Amino acid sequence: MNNGGSKQCSTCQEVLPVSAFARNRSRLDGLQTNCRECAAEYYRRRQKARGRSVREKIDVPEGHKLCRSCGEVKPWSEWHRNATASDGLSTRCKACRAAEGRAGHLKRSYGMTEAERDELLASQKGLCVICLKEPGVHVDHCHKTGRVRGVLCFNCNSAIGKLSDDPDIVRRAAAYLEGNVWKPTLVAPGVYQLPS
Repeated sequence: MNNGGSKQCSTCQEVLPVSAFARNRSRLDGLQTNCRECAAEYYRRRQKARGRSVREKIDVPEGHKLCRSCGEVKPWSEWHRNATASDGLSTRCKACRAAEGRAGHLKRSYGMTEAERDELLASQKGLCVICLKEPGVHVDHCHKTGRVRGVLCFNCNSAIGKLSDDPDIVRRAAAYLEGNVWKPTLVAPGVYQLPS
């Protein structure tokens, strides 16, 4: 029975405010016969009877949400917006989405897992294989074959990228830094000899 702002639940027989009932257009009053709590309990029992796992309801404080990935209750500021979700927030917290994004990037770009990357980095003693000073954070690969070469620091990774991944250019750069001036010698008109 619906008395203005309240209605009796057909399962628990309690008189509750209409906000405790979900909508149902086929009913005369436009509301379900069972309150939300009774409907949720019925759903959980049905799922368990079918042998499916059922997530237990966890009470979270106002302005917070439970992340199903990490299991932590975090404030709304730790979530990305999602206009299509019922609460307007993403299903995973920002930290879990970022971790999943990094793992997906490694798999898509280099065909390796985070564990394989960590193993490669451990074999390098955690350092960049070029400078041996900074920690390795960027996976380096051959752009022609796609083969992973190692894990480099940001500066070394961008340096070999700017040198077009060309060993000859890198050798000339090393010779230049060692003081060997790289200048071609004119041997005949229009013919230059390059230094070895």
